[in-house]
Amino acid sequence: MSNDILNKIIKDIETKIDSVDVTPEIENIWEVFYLGDSIAKVSGLKNVSYNELVEFESWATWVALNLEEHFVWVVILNMFSKIHEWEKVKATWKILEVPVWEALIWRVVDSLGNPLDWLWEIKTDTFYPVERVASWVMTRKSVHEPLETWIKAIDALVPIGRGQRELIIWDRQTGKTQVAIDTILNQKWKWVTCVYVAIGQKEWKVSRIMEELKKRWAMEYTIIVLAWASSPASMQYLAPYSGCAMAEFFMLNGKHSLIIYDDLSKQANAYREMSLLLRRPPGREAYPWDVFYLHSRLLERSAKLNDSLWAWSLTALPIIETQAWDVSAYIPTNVISITDGQIFLESDLFNSGQKPAINVWLSVSRVWGSAQIKAMKKVAWTLKLDLAQYRELAAFSQFASDLDESTRNQLERWKRMMELLKQWVYAPVSVSKQVCAMYAWANWYLDKIEVSKIAKFEDDFYAALDDERTIIESIDQEKLIKEDKEEKLKKLIEKVIELNK
Repeated sequence: MSNDILNKIIKDIETKIDSVDVTPEIENIWEVFYLGDSIAKVSGLKNVSYNELVEFESWATWVALNLEEHFVWVVILNMFSKIHEWEKVKATWKILEVPVWEALIWRVVDSLGNPLDWLWEIKTDTFYPVERVASWVMTRKSVHEPLETWIKAIDALVPIGRGQRELIIWDRQTGKTQVAIDTILNQKWKWVTCVYVAIGQKEWKVSRIMEELKKRWAMEYTIIVLAWASSPASMQYLAPYSGCAMAEFFMLNGKHSLIIYDDLSKQANAYREMSLLLRRPPGREAYPWDVFYLHSRLLERSAKLNDSLWAWSLTALPIIETQAWDVSAYIPTNVISITDGQIFLESDLFNSGQKPAINVWLSVSRVWGSAQIKAMKKVAWTLKLDLAQYRELAAFSQFASDLDESTRNQLERWKRMMELLKQWVYAPVSVSKQVCAMYAWANWYLDKIEVSKIAKFEDDFYAALDDERTIIESIDQEKLIKEDKEEKLKKLIEKVIELNK
């Protein structure tokens, strides 16, 4: 063999050796050795993180939750039926994220941001982590701006401010979800993006809600995050965090946000199921020790940002379902202590026809007047106390055989207010109209009308206000009733009362 050929062979070998990658990428690969109830045990642990996403050979998605010394407990989020024991599992070095962007508006998605509405694919390059540290206290300001629900009993007595966390609580079938949906419907044209998170709800119920939102064009500013009652416990646990990440995106990018958690008691049940399967020690009512942290780290993400961050907000309306009026149970007391107020809906009121069945005596808003315009504060500032006295007096009057005339007059007057607070579903009343109606009651005008005619008076009064737009426009602009408009309002009230006597 000639020297030239030998030198060429040696040169080729050196080139091959130089091109060899002697620092290959190290992959963290494990094996599944236990599988059951959407939970898996994986051996071969190295450098895995809490809440880290990993990949199965079957492309299923799961997240590491329990980190033991020699193995990892993981929770499987989807494609559970395709996983088998001894399957290879690979770490991704990524935490759980969901897609966020304007493309999600009008869509129904699952807890991972995958579409459930059979429409086009959601295309976005922006992702937010489902678990995110709440906004720092120095980036916030006090709640001072009303989030108008256009529900009379709420806007007048337990007002909600932008950035607040207001709990809706009581037994099933008392209209809790309806209050939340009415609030979504009344955010149209107000630069508020809404996220409705359905946790463990029946399919027909969510379908009906979706159709109502579509019918009233509320899906133009709404995202529905859905974890059916038939969904795995892991997806029900994850849904509120995914919805919160989507709502946070809008708060941090130039819009106000409203998020409804319907309901967090079902999320707590799903978390309890997961924790027991993960062999975590049970505590009170079999819930794990960190169930308070489960909800606190979620609800603390609601905020009213300060002016340096353009004062955008994320408002949360969590819903909790009690069992036989037991608000002292573990989960209700936990969420009550985290939130800034509670709206109690009472079964007896609902069954007696007082709808929405808001118990105005127990319900409270810790920001109260800060979330009301000046006109509403002026006409409603004694209303809650008056109604509390009415409840006590009404209870006493059941056992009294004879009442003096002044007491009877008081009872009749307050009956008119209770009648005024009744409101049909999907029948919003603007805050300016509410102010005018409360003004009529506070100034004794409604005493001239029979209780049975209050609803008719209200309809005629609102129609008259629509014709006399200057009063409404003045309240909307000035946030109070000016003297010249007050005289016009008095004459209008007297005119409508004459028609309803």
